[in-house]
Amino acid sequence: MTMFDVKSVSVEVGGAEISFETGKLARQASGAVVVRSGDTMVLCTATMGNLRDVDFLPLTVDVEERHYAVGRIPGSYFRREARAGEKATLTARMIDRPLRPLFPKGWHYETQLVSTPLSVDHVHPYDILAMNGASAALAISPVPVAEHVGAVRVGKLDGDFVVNPSEEEHENLEMDLIVSGSKDAILMVECGADNVTEAEVLDALDIAHAEIKKLVGAMEELAGIAGKEKISVEAPALDEALVEQIRGSHANAIDEATSVPEKLARQEAIEAIKDAVLAQYAPETGDEEADAARRDEVSRAFGSIEKTTIRRRIAIDKKRPDGRAQDEIRPIETEVDISPRVHGSALFTRGETQILSNVALGTTRMDMRLDNLGLQETKTFFHHYNFPPYSVGEAGFMRGPKRRDIGHGALAERALAPTMPSVEDFPYVTRVVSETLESNGSSSMGSVCASSMALQAAGVPVSSPVAGVAMGLIKEDDHVIVLTDIAGVEDHLGDMDFKVAGTEEGINALQMDIKITGVTFDILREALEQARQGRLFILGKMSEAIDGPREQLSPTAPRIESIKIDPEKIGAVIGKGGETIRGLSEEFEAQIDVEDDGTIRVYAANGELVEACIAQIEAMTREAEVGDTFKGKVVKTTTFGAFVELVKGTDGLLHISAVKPGERVEAVEDVLSQGDELDVTVVEVDRERGRIGLRRSDDPAIAGKSKEELAAVGSGDRGPRRGGGDRGGRGRDRDRRRGGDRERRRRD
Repeated sequence: MTMFDVKSVSVEVGGAEISFETGKLARQASGAVVVRSGDTMVLCTATMGNLRDVDFLPLTVDVEERHYAVGRIPGSYFRREARAGEKATLTARMIDRPLRPLFPKGWHYETQLVSTPLSVDHVHPYDILAMNGASAALAISPVPVAEHVGAVRVGKLDGDFVVNPSEEEHENLEMDLIVSGSKDAILMVECGADNVTEAEVLDALDIAHAEIKKLVGAMEELAGIAGKEKISVEAPALDEALVEQIRGSHANAIDEATSVPEKLARQEAIEAIKDAVLAQYAPETGDEEADAARRDEVSRAFGSIEKTTIRRRIAIDKKRPDGRAQDEIRPIETEVDISPRVHGSALFTRGETQILSNVALGTTRMDMRLDNLGLQETKTFFHHYNFPPYSVGEAGFMRGPKRRDIGHGALAERALAPTMPSVEDFPYVTRVVSETLESNGSSSMGSVCASSMALQAAGVPVSSPVAGVAMGLIKEDDHVIVLTDIAGVEDHLGDMDFKVAGTEEGINALQMDIKITGVTFDILREALEQARQGRLFILGKMSEAIDGPREQLSPTAPRIESIKIDPEKIGAVIGKGGETIRGLSEEFEAQIDVEDDGTIRVYAANGELVEACIAQIEAMTREAEVGDTFKGKVVKTTTFGAFVELVKGTDGLLHISAVKPGERVEAVEDVLSQGDELDVTVVEVDRERGRIGLRRSDDPAIAGKSKEELAAVGSGDRGPRRGGGDRGGRGRDRDRRRGGDRERRRRD
């Protein structure tokens, strides 16, 4: 006998089983489901709270990543998860966007959806499970959503479509398409790709919807065996008589106000008409509660007329609020080099939307560390998006990026990432920041355009320029119109927001939110083709400001060069306790990164310092050969000669007999002191014994001699005596007992 009443269903999607279980965990939530595939488990809860006196949907969606799910302890100071990371935020947005429109009008109960990954196996990504689990939790809760929503990922791998590819396969995907939908329609799409065609996107959507139907069927089955009774909600009804009264008295004024092309002027005109309507139909009576209710009723009636007027004018009369044609893009101005000390900057203005993008280049130590549950640990390219309140003429709090800002930044990053060079070809970390200076719709796509130009201005060798355009759709009765480059009012009152970004060759990123059913594949095909034409037009405008990456980086950008050495020489570069590499860094004001395969990257403020540092490293790591000359420094004197540092970490011996050419000296110190610099030539290299013999470069005995002749000189210094022993007499034997036999020291 168990205390749990467990109910479960399962479905096969993409060759893997996904199970939904309820009745065991989190039983006090309004609905709780554990979704599992492989060893990845996500607990999803839907909880209904108190009824609130608000005029909006009080819905919150959270994804709570827990590091224990992958057997790790958080890296923060307190070893506890902090605020949600980018992955969790983006997943929460993908849960929220398709579900929010499905809540009934008038639903004012506090509602919270929480998804917590309990176990992640790095094969089955948790995001898709969380998206399905949130809808399943709603399905068995008392919350009366209109539809169940399933979600799948479709990847393109080696030319083939794969449903729910493994996490390890993500790195090699040519397209990563996440789709949410009901059994009848697609509701949301998120896509990152590398120049895929419009036809491939449509094929992937078709595959995705077939799998979504299976998931929705499983949710319906679960709701049938474990669902709670739904709460009925009566949507606030419009007073149709009042609507007709307002239309009769103010229809012409509303029509004129909503036709004003400029955004702020249009808003002011509409507000003026609304104030007049309120004054006429909701005069103050002294009863505050009754007056507030009447003002709300009149405001809703006025809003309905405003919305219908704009939508019908666009869909039926083919007249947009700013006077543009269906496929017309607003006037575009492009400019680069706006910010003089920035490594690359660009300004993109499209109508009343204006974006300033700035590029900063840094060393690989500035990469972004991803403290999340995925396999990817770092990023060397990232894009951030800011949307200050002044961009829409408002005053407001500025307390860090909102979820929308993070989502828009990630969308533009997905669009730009396929064009970025590899770290091997361009060993920089690249950060792009897009500042929204003005906004009247499509600011995320404006940030794609501005960022692409800024990267080119910075000299980043991107493979292609990237542009983006936001598409919209309005469906009134049997009238359907697809709009190119939607403005804010068209986004707000429209039925679809469809953002497409890419190059001349194909699509790199796509985001779609559909608020209605009945959007057919023919309509999507039309929207994608219209977006392609718009994208090509915008790319042409961008090329007027800059038509490709600059050959040189900005003078203010750090310089980076890389070389590859024998991995066995890494110790010589690093030195004992890091002494050598620290000395190089201080001498050349450089950052030096050494990898296990022998790759060395040098970063400095200018090219001269980089080249000088690399030359020093090359000298340190190259094998000295007979005939090589060095500007050396005396590092130690002994009774038998002077040790001369040729390069950091490598010394040679200048024998006492050669300290002063042509003259006999009693003590090395009579001629040389520690720290003296002199030109020396290698005359002997004994690799087996690790020693290098030197002569002064101005020694007449070696002047004009070939390498072979120099080697003979060196062997003469150290050559074998007749009968076997070492040449050099008793002094040499005595010195050897003191360790003088070692003519070369490598100082690690």
